[in-house]
Amino acid sequence: MRVAHTKPRPPRRTQAIAQARPAYEAELKAGTAHFFHPRSTQCPWCRSPRLHPRLHTTDLLQHKPGDFHLDHCQDCGHIFQNPRLNTEGLAFYYRDFYDGLGEKNTAGMFAGRTTTYRRRAQALTPHAPDPRTWLDVGTGHGHFCATAQTVYPHTAFDGLDFTDGAELAEQAGRVRHGHRGSFPDLAPTINGHYDVVSMFHYLEHSEQPDRELQAAHQALRPGGHLLIEVPDPASRYARLLGRRWLPWLQPQHLHFIPAQNLRQRLTTLGFTVIAEHHVEAHDRVDLLAATWFTIDAIAPRDEAPWRTERPGRLKKTARAAVVIAGIPALIAATVLDKVMPRFLIRRLELSNAYRIIARREATGD
Repeated sequence: MRVAHTKPRPPRRTQAIAQARPAYEAELKAGTAHFFHPRSTQCPWCRSPRLHPRLHTTDLLQHKPGDFHLDHCQDCGHIFQNPRLNTEGLAFYYRDFYDGLGEKNTAGMFAGRTTTYRRRAQALTPHAPDPRTWLDVGTGHGHFCATAQTVYPHTAFDGLDFTDGAELAEQAGRVRHGHRGSFPDLAPTINGHYDVVSMFHYLEHSEQPDRELQAAHQALRPGGHLLIEVPDPASRYARLLGRRWLPWLQPQHLHFIPAQNLRQRLTTLGFTVIAEHHVEAHDRVDLLAATWFTIDAIAPRDEAPWRTERPGRLKKTARAAVVIAGIPALIAATVLDKVMPRFLIRRLELSNAYRIIARREATGD
Protein backbone atom coordinates (compact mmCIF):
# COMPACT_ATOMS: atom_id res chain seq x y z
CA MET A 1 0.00 0.00 0.00
CA ARG A 2 1.43 3.38 -1.04
CA VAL A 3 1.14 6.30 1.32
CA ALA A 4 0.21 9.59 -0.33
CA HIS A 5 2.48 12.48 0.63
CA THR A 6 1.15 15.99 0.43
CA LYS A 7 3.45 18.90 -0.25
CA PRO A 8 3.79 21.06 2.87
CA ARG A 9 2.00 24.38 2.59
CA PRO A 10 4.26 27.45 2.69
CA PRO A 11 4.01 29.65 5.79
CA ARG A 12 1.17 32.18 5.77
CA ARG A 13 3.53 35.16 5.50
CA THR A 14 5.30 33.58 2.52
CA GLN A 15 1.93 33.13 0.82
CA ALA A 16 0.97 36.74 1.52
CA ILE A 17 4.27 37.98 0.07
CA ALA A 18 3.77 35.88 -3.08
CA GLN A 19 0.24 37.24 -3.51
CA ALA A 20 1.36 40.86 -3.08
CA ARG A 21 4.44 40.65 -5.33
CA PRO A 22 2.74 41.05 -8.78
CA ALA A 23 1.08 44.33 -7.76
CA TYR A 24 4.33 45.74 -6.39
CA GLU A 25 6.24 44.68 -9.49
CA ALA A 26 3.70 46.42 -11.71
CA GLU A 27 3.88 49.66 -9.71
CA LEU A 28 7.68 49.67 -9.64
CA LYS A 29 8.12 48.87 -13.31
CA ALA A 30 8.30 52.59 -14.10
CA GLY A 31 10.54 53.38 -11.14
CA THR A 32 9.61 55.61 -8.21
CA ALA A 33 9.59 59.11 -9.77
CA HIS A 34 5.84 58.93 -10.42
CA PHE A 35 5.22 58.70 -6.65
CA PHE A 36 6.25 62.34 -6.10
CA HIS A 37 4.93 65.82 -6.72
CA PRO A 38 7.27 68.21 -8.56
CA ARG A 39 9.89 69.67 -6.26
CA SER A 40 8.70 72.79 -4.42
CA THR A 41 10.70 76.01 -4.66
CA GLN A 42 9.21 77.59 -1.54
CA CYS A 43 8.46 76.71 2.07
CA PRO A 44 4.88 75.39 2.52
CA TRP A 45 4.66 77.12 5.91
CA CYS A 46 5.87 80.68 5.23
CA ARG A 47 6.31 80.70 1.41
CA SER A 48 9.97 81.67 1.65
CA PRO A 49 12.15 80.59 -1.29
CA ARG A 50 15.21 80.29 0.98
CA LEU A 51 15.46 76.50 1.23
CA HIS A 52 18.48 74.43 2.20
CA PRO A 53 18.94 70.62 2.05
CA ARG A 54 18.55 69.07 5.51
CA LEU A 55 18.57 65.30 5.00
CA HIS A 56 18.81 62.64 2.30
CA THR A 57 17.76 59.15 3.27
CA THR A 58 15.97 55.97 2.24
CA ASP A 59 13.19 53.88 3.76
CA LEU A 60 14.96 52.44 6.81
CA LEU A 61 11.96 50.52 8.13
CA GLN A 62 10.38 48.66 5.22
CA HIS A 63 13.28 49.18 2.79
CA LYS A 64 10.96 50.00 -0.05
CA PRO A 65 12.84 51.55 -3.00
CA GLY A 66 13.15 55.31 -3.28
CA ASP A 67 15.18 58.31 -2.13
CA PHE A 68 13.74 60.96 0.14
CA HIS A 69 14.89 64.51 0.75
CA LEU A 70 14.06 66.94 3.52
CA ASP A 71 14.54 70.68 3.02
CA HIS A 72 14.95 73.28 5.76
CA CYS A 73 13.45 76.77 5.47
CA GLN A 74 16.12 79.28 6.42
CA ASP A 75 13.50 81.88 7.37
CA CYS A 76 10.95 80.06 9.58
CA GLY A 77 12.80 76.80 10.33
CA HIS A 78 10.12 74.52 8.91
CA ILE A 79 11.45 71.17 7.60
CA PHE A 80 9.53 69.28 4.96
CA GLN A 81 9.82 66.43 2.48
CA ASN A 82 10.78 67.83 -0.91
CA PRO A 83 9.73 66.57 -3.38
CA ARG A 84 6.70 65.40 -1.46
CA LEU A 85 4.87 62.13 -2.02
CA ASN A 86 1.67 62.40 -4.04
CA THR A 87 -1.51 60.40 -3.36
CA GLU A 88 -0.22 57.40 -5.30
CA GLY A 89 3.09 57.52 -3.45
CA LEU A 90 1.49 57.77 -0.02
CA ALA A 91 -0.67 54.74 -0.81
CA PHE A 92 2.38 52.79 -2.01
CA TYR A 93 4.61 53.51 0.99
CA TYR A 94 1.89 53.16 3.62
CA ARG A 95 0.73 49.81 2.24
CA ASP A 96 1.73 46.84 4.39
CA PHE A 97 3.02 49.07 7.18
CA TYR A 98 -0.09 49.64 9.32
CA ASP A 99 -2.10 46.99 7.50
CA GLY A 100 -1.47 43.82 5.49
CA LEU A 101 1.98 42.33 6.09
CA GLY A 102 2.81 44.87 8.79
CA GLU A 103 -0.50 45.00 10.63
CA LYS A 104 0.31 42.43 13.31
CA ASN A 105 3.63 44.00 14.33
CA THR A 106 2.33 47.56 14.21
CA ALA A 107 -0.85 46.78 16.13
CA GLY A 108 1.18 44.98 18.79
CA MET A 109 3.54 47.93 19.12
CA PHE A 110 0.73 50.44 19.61
CA ALA A 111 -1.21 48.17 21.96
CA GLY A 112 1.83 47.93 24.25
CA ARG A 113 2.11 51.68 24.89
CA THR A 114 -0.46 51.96 27.65
CA THR A 115 1.74 54.03 29.98
CA THR A 116 2.48 56.56 27.22
CA TYR A 117 -1.22 56.85 26.35
CA ARG A 118 -2.18 57.37 29.98
CA ARG A 119 0.35 60.18 30.39
CA ARG A 120 -0.92 61.89 27.26
CA ALA A 121 -4.48 61.75 28.55
CA GLN A 122 -3.49 62.96 32.01
CA ALA A 123 -1.76 66.00 30.50
CA LEU A 124 -5.20 67.53 29.93
CA THR A 125 -6.52 66.93 33.46
CA PRO A 126 -5.39 70.29 34.95
CA HIS A 127 -7.20 72.15 32.16
CA ALA A 128 -10.29 69.99 31.48
CA PRO A 129 -10.90 67.39 34.20
CA ASP A 130 -14.18 66.03 32.80
CA PRO A 131 -14.75 66.57 29.06
CA ARG A 132 -17.96 65.16 27.61
CA THR A 133 -16.81 64.43 24.06
CA TRP A 134 -13.35 63.74 22.63
CA LEU A 135 -12.22 63.16 19.05
CA ASP A 136 -8.84 61.48 18.54
CA VAL A 137 -7.57 62.30 15.04
CA GLY A 138 -5.19 59.74 13.57
CA THR A 139 -6.50 57.21 16.06
CA GLY A 140 -5.19 54.10 14.30
CA HIS A 141 -6.86 51.16 16.02
CA GLY A 142 -8.07 53.28 18.94
CA HIS A 143 -5.62 52.09 21.60
CA PHE A 144 -5.12 55.60 22.98
CA CYS A 145 -8.88 56.05 23.37
CA ALA A 146 -9.21 52.75 25.23
CA THR A 147 -6.55 53.84 27.73
CA ALA A 148 -7.84 57.42 28.02
CA GLN A 149 -11.26 56.01 28.91
CA THR A 150 -9.77 54.78 32.19
CA VAL A 151 -8.66 58.35 32.96
CA TYR A 152 -11.97 59.93 31.83
CA PRO A 153 -14.64 57.26 32.44
CA HIS A 154 -17.54 59.62 31.66
CA THR A 155 -16.14 60.89 28.35
CA ALA A 156 -17.41 59.69 24.97
CA PHE A 157 -14.41 58.96 22.73
CA ASP A 158 -14.61 59.00 18.94
CA GLY A 159 -11.77 58.25 16.55
CA LEU A 160 -10.85 59.29 13.03
CA ASP A 161 -8.32 57.75 10.67
CA PHE A 162 -7.79 57.59 6.93
CA THR A 163 -7.43 53.79 7.15
CA ASP A 164 -9.99 51.25 8.31
CA GLY A 165 -8.39 51.34 11.77
CA ALA A 166 -11.06 53.66 13.19
CA GLU A 167 -13.83 51.37 11.98
CA LEU A 168 -12.06 48.37 13.53
CA ALA A 169 -11.65 50.36 16.75
CA GLU A 170 -15.42 50.94 16.84
CA GLN A 171 -16.06 47.24 16.28
CA ALA A 172 -13.67 46.42 19.12
CA GLY A 173 -15.42 48.89 21.43
CA ARG A 174 -12.41 51.18 21.84
CA VAL A 175 -14.29 54.19 20.43
CA ARG A 176 -17.95 55.15 20.30
CA HIS A 177 -17.80 56.18 16.63
CA GLY A 178 -15.00 55.40 14.19
CA HIS A 179 -14.79 57.84 11.27
CA ARG A 180 -12.78 56.96 8.18
CA GLY A 181 -11.50 59.69 5.90
CA SER A 182 -10.09 63.20 5.91
CA PHE A 183 -10.42 65.46 8.95
CA PRO A 184 -10.88 68.65 6.86
CA ASP A 185 -13.67 66.89 4.94
CA LEU A 186 -15.35 65.66 8.14
CA ALA A 187 -15.07 68.91 10.12
CA PRO A 188 -18.09 70.74 8.60
CA THR A 189 -20.35 67.85 9.66
CA ILE A 190 -19.20 67.98 13.30
CA ASN A 191 -19.04 71.75 13.75
CA GLY A 192 -18.61 72.69 17.42
CA HIS A 193 -19.33 69.13 18.55
CA TYR A 194 -16.28 68.25 20.64
CA ASP A 195 -14.85 69.37 23.96
CA VAL A 196 -11.44 67.91 23.06
CA VAL A 197 -9.62 67.14 19.82
CA SER A 198 -6.30 65.29 20.05
CA MET A 199 -3.66 64.85 17.37
CA PHE A 200 -0.88 62.64 18.69
CA HIS A 201 1.85 62.29 16.06
CA TYR A 202 -0.61 63.02 13.31
CA LEU A 203 0.27 66.43 11.87
CA GLU A 204 3.65 65.26 10.58
CA HIS A 205 1.81 62.76 8.36
CA SER A 206 -0.56 65.35 6.93
CA GLU A 207 -0.12 66.79 3.46
CA GLN A 208 -1.47 70.17 4.63
CA PRO A 209 -1.07 70.67 8.40
CA ASP A 210 -2.71 74.10 8.32
CA ARG A 211 -5.98 72.62 7.01
CA GLU A 212 -5.92 70.10 9.86
CA LEU A 213 -5.58 72.91 12.42
CA GLN A 214 -8.49 74.77 10.82
CA ALA A 215 -10.55 71.58 10.98
CA ALA A 216 -9.76 71.23 14.69
CA HIS A 217 -10.93 74.81 15.30
CA GLN A 218 -14.17 74.02 13.49
CA ALA A 219 -14.81 70.73 15.32
CA LEU A 220 -14.23 72.19 18.79
CA ARG A 221 -16.82 74.11 20.75
CA PRO A 222 -15.71 77.50 22.15
CA GLY A 223 -13.66 76.78 25.27
CA GLY A 224 -12.73 73.32 24.02
CA HIS A 225 -9.15 72.06 24.02
CA LEU A 226 -6.75 70.89 21.33
CA LEU A 227 -3.89 68.52 22.20
CA ILE A 228 -1.08 68.21 19.69
CA GLU A 229 2.06 66.10 19.91
CA VAL A 230 4.62 66.10 17.09
CA PRO A 231 8.33 65.35 16.57
CA ASP A 232 10.61 68.18 17.66
CA PRO A 233 13.01 69.07 14.82
CA ALA A 234 15.08 71.05 17.35
CA SER A 235 16.05 67.86 19.20
CA ARG A 236 19.79 67.45 19.54
CA TYR A 237 19.29 63.76 18.78
CA ALA A 238 18.12 64.77 15.27
CA ARG A 239 21.60 66.16 14.60
CA LEU A 240 23.59 63.52 16.49
CA LEU A 241 21.86 60.48 14.99
CA GLY A 242 21.33 61.85 11.48
CA ARG A 243 19.23 59.69 9.19
CA ARG A 244 18.93 57.07 11.96
CA TRP A 245 16.84 59.38 14.16
CA LEU A 246 13.54 57.51 14.30
CA PRO A 247 11.19 60.55 14.13
CA TRP A 248 12.44 61.41 10.64
CA LEU A 249 10.47 58.26 9.64
CA GLN A 250 10.83 58.65 5.92
CA PRO A 251 8.86 58.56 3.75
CA GLN A 252 5.79 58.83 6.00
CA HIS A 253 6.59 62.07 7.84
CA LEU A 254 6.04 65.01 5.50
CA HIS A 255 6.37 68.00 7.84
CA PHE A 256 8.42 68.92 10.92
CA ILE A 257 7.03 72.03 12.59
CA PRO A 258 9.13 74.06 15.06
CA ALA A 259 7.22 74.75 18.28
CA GLN A 260 7.31 78.51 17.75
CA ASN A 261 5.70 78.14 14.32
CA LEU A 262 2.90 75.99 15.69
CA ARG A 263 2.22 78.37 18.58
CA GLN A 264 1.98 81.33 16.21
CA ARG A 265 -0.33 79.54 13.79
CA LEU A 266 -2.66 78.41 16.56
CA THR A 267 -2.87 81.96 17.89
CA THR A 268 -3.71 83.25 14.42
CA LEU A 269 -6.52 80.68 14.11
CA GLY A 270 -8.15 81.74 17.38
CA PHE A 271 -6.54 79.47 19.97
CA THR A 272 -4.75 80.38 23.19
CA VAL A 273 -1.77 78.15 23.95
CA ILE A 274 -2.04 77.27 27.63
CA ALA A 275 0.71 74.63 27.97
CA GLU A 276 3.82 73.44 26.16
CA HIS A 277 5.64 70.25 27.17
CA HIS A 278 8.96 68.97 25.86
CA VAL A 279 10.56 66.51 28.30
CA GLU A 280 7.10 65.18 29.19
CA ALA A 281 6.48 64.32 25.52
CA HIS A 282 9.85 62.64 24.99
CA ASP A 283 9.66 59.00 23.86
CA ARG A 284 12.67 57.06 25.15
CA VAL A 285 13.50 55.13 21.99
CA ASP A 286 16.15 57.18 20.15
CA LEU A 287 19.25 55.13 20.92
CA LEU A 288 17.43 51.82 20.61
CA ALA A 289 16.02 52.73 17.18
CA ALA A 290 19.36 54.06 15.91
CA THR A 291 21.09 50.87 17.07
CA TRP A 292 18.49 48.72 15.35
CA PHE A 293 18.83 50.69 12.10
CA THR A 294 22.59 50.06 12.22
CA ILE A 295 22.19 46.33 12.82
CA ASP A 296 19.49 46.08 10.17
CA ALA A 297 21.75 47.83 7.64
CA ILE A 298 24.49 45.23 8.24
CA ALA A 299 22.20 42.21 8.04
CA PRO A 300 21.07 40.76 4.69
CA ARG A 301 17.59 41.96 3.70
CA ASP A 302 14.56 39.95 4.67
CA GLU A 303 12.04 38.83 2.04
CA ALA A 304 9.43 41.36 0.91
CA PRO A 305 7.15 41.64 -2.14
CA TRP A 306 8.72 44.95 -3.26
CA ARG A 307 12.20 43.40 -3.53
CA THR A 308 13.10 41.34 -6.57
CA GLU A 309 15.81 39.41 -4.73
CA ARG A 310 14.49 36.48 -2.73
CA PRO A 311 16.89 35.50 0.05
CA GLY A 312 17.87 31.85 0.24
CA ARG A 313 18.49 29.81 3.37
CA LEU A 314 22.07 31.06 3.69
CA LYS A 315 21.09 34.73 3.71
CA LYS A 316 18.21 34.10 6.12
CA THR A 317 20.63 32.34 8.47
CA ALA A 318 23.14 35.18 8.13
CA ARG A 319 20.46 37.74 8.95
CA ALA A 320 19.42 35.82 12.04
CA ALA A 321 23.06 35.58 13.15
CA VAL A 322 23.63 39.34 12.76
CA VAL A 323 20.47 40.17 14.68
CA ILE A 324 21.35 37.76 17.50
CA ALA A 325 24.87 39.19 17.68
CA GLY A 326 23.36 42.68 17.97
CA ILE A 327 21.12 41.84 20.93
CA PRO A 328 23.64 43.04 23.59
CA ALA A 329 23.92 46.39 21.79
CA LEU A 330 20.11 46.67 21.63
CA ILE A 331 19.85 45.92 25.34
CA ALA A 332 22.52 48.50 26.17
CA ALA A 333 20.79 51.14 24.03
CA THR A 334 17.45 50.40 25.69
CA VAL A 335 18.97 50.82 29.14
CA LEU A 336 20.61 54.12 28.17
CA ASP A 337 17.31 55.41 26.78
CA LYS A 338 15.46 54.45 29.96
CA VAL A 339 17.94 55.71 32.56
CA MET A 340 18.65 59.10 30.98
CA PRO A 341 17.69 61.61 33.71
CA ARG A 342 14.93 64.07 32.85
CA PHE A 343 17.06 67.05 33.82
CA LEU A 344 19.73 65.91 31.35
CA ILE A 345 17.17 65.48 28.57
CA ARG A 346 16.03 69.04 29.25
CA ARG A 347 19.51 70.54 29.57
CA LEU A 348 20.87 68.85 26.44
CA GLU A 349 17.64 69.49 24.50
CA LEU A 350 17.30 65.82 23.62
CA SER A 351 13.51 65.59 23.68
CA ASN A 352 12.34 64.06 20.41
CA ALA A 353 8.82 65.49 20.62
CA TYR A 354 6.80 68.32 22.09
CA ARG A 355 3.19 68.66 23.16
CA ILE A 356 1.00 71.74 22.96
CA ILE A 357 -2.36 72.24 24.67
CA ALA A 358 -4.46 75.09 23.29
CA ARG A 359 -7.91 76.42 24.13
CA ARG A 360 -10.32 77.46 21.40
CA GLU A 361 -11.57 80.95 22.10
CA ALA A 362 -15.05 82.19 21.29
CA THR A 363 -13.75 85.00 19.10
CA GLY A 364 -12.51 84.54 15.54
CA ASP A 365 -15.46 82.39 14.36
